[in-house]
Amino acid sequence: MMFKDKKAAKKMALALPPLSTLAMPRHKVSESSQARKPRGQSFALTTFLSRVFVLICTLGLSWYGATEMYDVLNTNAIAGLQWAFLVLFCINFTWIAFAFSQATLGLLFQLSPFKRRRKEQEVEGVTAILLPVYNEDPLRIRANIQAMHDALVQEAPGKFAFFILSDTNRADAWIAEEQAFRPVLNDDASACPVYYRRRHDNAERKAGNIADWVTRFGGEYECMIVLDADSLMGAECLVSLTRRMAAEPGLGLIQTLPTIIRANTLYSRIQQFANHCFGPIYASGLAAWHGYSSNFWGHNAIIRTKAFADACGLPVLKGKAPFGGHVMSHDFMEAALLRRAGWGVRFDTDLSASYEEAPPSLVDVIVRDRRWCQGNLQHKAFVFADGFHFATRLHLMSGIMSYLSAVFWLLLIVVGFALAVQAYFVRPEYFANPSLFPTWPVFDFEKARSLFVLSMMLVLAPKVYGWLAALLNLKRCMQFGGPILLTLSTLVETLLSALYAPILMLSQFQVVYDVLKGRDSGWKPQSRDDGATSWSVAARAHYSHTLLGIGLAVGALFLSKELFYWSLPISMGLVLSIPLSWLSGGAKRGNVIHLLGLMRAPEEKRPHSIIQKQSHHDAELKALEFDDAVSSLQRLVSDAELFYWHLAQMPEDIPNKAFCRAWICAEWQIIHSEDLEGLLDHLREEECLAILQHRSLMSAMQKYLP
Repeated sequence: MMFKDKKAAKKMALALPPLSTLAMPRHKVSESSQARKPRGQSFALTTFLSRVFVLICTLGLSWYGATEMYDVLNTNAIAGLQWAFLVLFCINFTWIAFAFSQATLGLLFQLSPFKRRRKEQEVEGVTAILLPVYNEDPLRIRANIQAMHDALVQEAPGKFAFFILSDTNRADAWIAEEQAFRPVLNDDASACPVYYRRRHDNAERKAGNIADWVTRFGGEYECMIVLDADSLMGAECLVSLTRRMAAEPGLGLIQTLPTIIRANTLYSRIQQFANHCFGPIYASGLAAWHGYSSNFWGHNAIIRTKAFADACGLPVLKGKAPFGGHVMSHDFMEAALLRRAGWGVRFDTDLSASYEEAPPSLVDVIVRDRRWCQGNLQHKAFVFADGFHFATRLHLMSGIMSYLSAVFWLLLIVVGFALAVQAYFVRPEYFANPSLFPTWPVFDFEKARSLFVLSMMLVLAPKVYGWLAALLNLKRCMQFGGPILLTLSTLVETLLSALYAPILMLSQFQVVYDVLKGRDSGWKPQSRDDGATSWSVAARAHYSHTLLGIGLAVGALFLSKELFYWSLPISMGLVLSIPLSWLSGGAKRGNVIHLLGLMRAPEEKRPHSIIQKQSHHDAELKALEFDDAVSSLQRLVSDAELFYWHLAQMPEDIPNKAFCRAWICAEWQIIHSEDLEGLLDHLREEECLAILQHRSLMSAMQKYLP
């Protein structure tokens, strides 16, 4: 292998730093708590009082709702369907009471004039920033990295190092990554080096990707900041995270509150506005009662590396997927395992400049929900396992309930309609029991109406809280466009969310049913485009929702006009599910809301400097977009420097050729093909991958170099 000069040769060998290994043992589902000694976490009175507030508020509202519904139904005696309706109502009412209690707590903390300042101190050593990728757009990721890199070189030189951890398993996407990332890889350890590693074995998905880095390189880094492919964080946020970890040795993880940016479709703008306006209310409530037993959402968080290695070796669940095998929603469990080992897990909502992107369309949200649902339902194995903190068990139950709630809501609607049908068709028995006086079937409509109004108030209260908190903060209010646009945006978001809610409810019911049927979701990358869908795609995805909505509306109208009007919020969204889904994606379709100035996010008018840097790099890299029609091997062979760089990164072959059919077939075709075109005509995807990841095959490809 020949290189033009020593500098080029040196650069070709710098994809990764020297190994610094850590052991990461696997843990069992049930283990005794390992909180052997206090790690500097003090008892917080505010955390205790917050938990008491949430508990009393939730139980008090739930008890009131249950007794009122019992009085509504128990005119003389409760029959079988009425008991089912009462039980389902209590489950759903408790769930919304729990959400309301947390939001109310969050409002109190948002409006409180006393803001707690977190301790910070200077950091020694380098913090790793991990960016796992899986068949993503590499140029977009490079723009994010360059923006953060530029800011860190200016603000904290020598304190951070980037690791791009690829799990990409498509040949063309792999070479596109190398083409995109190679120019930013460097050995400037005094500033902020960028490293790149692609894993050949995708075992355990993202969790395995992170664990692979920890066991190979984690010994060199006190802390690691984990990002997603769409994550973007300002230098001041990254620096504050490291300083807060240094100031509290008992902390194992700090989760930031990611805010959504770059929303350019109708549905993503709904999520973005809700995230900016209502999100801080929920987040403040969660952080208040979580204390040092908070949760992890898989990205935009800092983790103590050695604590992670010691505590977070995930167990392999018994049985087959979807409930068995490797843990899918690993982030919840990693936080749980850190807490079980005695480390604090904290949610810091006061840090700004922590960003992410939202799925662009309703279809993309449903696809993501399928994977998340399977991961969350897996957590049933841990809810009652030994050693976990009670707050951890609540996190796991909340994650499970976030999907099972759709089942309970749908069952409540079905049972409610069954009661209406029963009342319409079944003749009342006035003398069902021996008595001189008839038993009159009376339904307490006044209490039912009051209970319905209370339920709607609990559901809408968090939105009102978010609107009120923004309205009372003049600076923040103006970022949303002023009081009039803020109010209009809140109303529009509430209306659109109400229309989309029944579609999501039914979709989540379907994914829960899919998981319970034993179907594995697999591993698909999240969509990062504008999510534009055709009418045919929307129709295929939602025709069943439309038919159910029409049936619901017609059936309700047949039974009574009052029932029709009461069920309209559900039936309308389902009937309009196809056009609503079509409208949800596509940048052009979402422009109407943007042009009207509605659902504006604070970062749109005056974006943070890190967003401006990212936009600048993103625009520059548009000219480098790769031609998908050109195969990975064609790209390598046409660029000798890229070819030899790729070869320099490859490890020595493990002698397993006899067990690798793709290796044998690829080798035979390389030997017997006269030119590259003839080779490419016969190679399959797995054979292309075999060539790209085996040194002997890549060396044989040198004969095709110009």
